[in-house]
Formats: sequence, structure tokens, C-alpha cells
Amino acid sequence: MDISVVIPLLNESESLPELADWIKRVMDEHGFSYEVIFVDDGSQDGSWDIICMLAGKNPAIKGIKFRRNYGKSAGLNRGFEAAQGNVVITMDADLQDNPEEIPELYRMITSEGYDLVSGWKRKRYDPISKTLPTKLFNAATRKASGINLHDFNCGLKAYSKDVIKVIEIYGEMHRYIPVIAKWAGFRKIGEKVVLHQERKYGTTKFGLERFINGFLDLLSITFTSKFGRRPMHFFGSLGTLLFSLGFMIAAYLAYAKFFWEGYKMTERPLFYFGLLSMIIGTQLFLTGFIADMISRNSHDRNHYLIEKKIGIDAQ
Repeated sequence: MDISVVIPLLNESESLPELADWIKRVMDEHGFSYEVIFVDDGSQDGSWDIICMLAGKNPAIKGIKFRRNYGKSAGLNRGFEAAQGNVVITMDADLQDNPEEIPELYRMITSEGYDLVSGWKRKRYDPISKTLPTKLFNAATRKASGINLHDFNCGLKAYSKDVIKVIEIYGEMHRYIPVIAKWAGFRKIGEKVVLHQERKYGTTKFGLERFINGFLDLLSITFTSKFGRRPMHFFGSLGTLLFSLGFMIAAYLAYAKFFWEGYKMTERPLFYFGLLSMIIGTQLFLTGFIADMISRNSHDRNHYLIEKKIGIDAQ
């Protein structure tokens, strides 16, 4: 199969028939073999009934329905597990992503060898309350990840099958799929300017809180990717540095106490800073030690991503 289109959705019943027809028209024009996987994230507006109706008309349409709302990351992760196409395209169900972009995204993966191609909505039909925080979010993500993309959160993306079968998305990490892919060893990540259309039906399902959560998730994924298997390197180093600083302050104050007449070290603010530094340093070191013990007992502590083998039987 050439293409799997994975579409997570929540309460988008009005747009689904038009989107399904549009995708079918594009696929038929270019002769692609394909499947469309709608992942209903606990909709309450009859979206699932629409998906069932569409699947009855077109066998390429498939559906997964969650019992309750789990979020976009869960929908994508489950859709990736079910996808069978050599190239996987993700898009939103609100008709703001244009299916006409699919053939070029497919070509970039299959002909140019990209592991992942992310859409860039250069011109957006969103209010400034969304576009300005998005620009700040993208700038912070570029700085932290070293990936030069303009729009990390664009729902329209293309992946090689190898990528989606390796990466795992959870929480609200769908914003950072390019970052997760890079740290999984997929380095050829590209970008394509895509058309962004005005929302035709309904309202957005995301509020301003997504930007706060986004920055917290960025800190989380940055830490776990760099130190997830060796937390002692982070906490231990920081703890040792703080404890050493506090110890040097204490040694200086003790020297002054014994050799400088009338010196009262407990009346110096430096005394309390040094004491606090040693206490926090000890706590950080112990945190690293405990985290390292947990990491070493993890079931996937020796799980490494292997790209190819030669002379070794596949297991």
C-alpha cells in the first residue's frame, strides 16, 4: 500500500464527508493505493456514525473510536499502530489542511529520501492570539532541538513507515514528533510550505493553555531524551557542583572563625547560603541516584533502535 492517511478528530461530523471525498479524489487522480484511518477521540456529535457511513461507501476508509477523550497524541499513536502504508500522512479533520498537498509530500518521502516532512503554514487564517504564541513556541523548539522547522505543530506531515513504527507519542507530545524522530535517529527531516484554509465548520478544540503545556512538554522531552537513561549524569553533576560550592563556603567561614578574632560566621548571610547549597546538592545527588536505580530496572533499559544488520539473524 502506498499511503496511509491518519486523521485524529473530535466533534468534526460536519467536515468529515467533504474531507473523505476530497482525499478520495486526490488519491484516484494520482493512482495511489491508500487507506484513511479516522481516529475518533471520544466525539459526542455523531462523528462516529458519519465514519461508519463513509466506510460503508469506501472500503479504504477505516475507523477507530476511543471510549472517551484521550487527546491528539493518543489518536496519532493508535493510528500509527494501525497504519499499513509505506508513507503515512497526518492531517487535521477540520478542512484547514489541504489534501492536494499529499502527492508532493509522498514524493519527498519516496524520491528525495526524507524520513519526515513537516508542513509549514506560512500564511495562516488564525487570530493573533494563536499566531503570536505559536511563533514564540516554534522559536523555543528550534533553539532547544536544533531542528530548523518553522512550524512544528502543523498537523499536515508525512512520514516514512520506519519512523511511525519506531517512535512513541504520549501525553501531548504530538507537537514534538520531529524532535522525537530526530532523537530516535531519523535525521533527514524536511519542510514544505502548505496551504492553510479558514475553518469551515465548528470551532477550534484547543485553547491558550496548550502553549503553557507545550513549553512544559518541551522541557520534559528535552530532559528525557538526553538524560532518560542516565539521570545521574544530570542530577549528580548538578548536586556535586552545589555541594562543592557550599563546602568551600563552609571551609572559608570555618577558617575565618578560627583565625580571625571576633569573627561570627553565623551572622554572615554567606553561612546560610553555603548551608543551603550543601543541603540542595545532597538532595539532587540522591535524586539522581534513585532515578538511576529506577532507570536500570526499567524493562526497556537495553532497548536500542537498530537500523540494519548484516550476517546476523533477525530476531
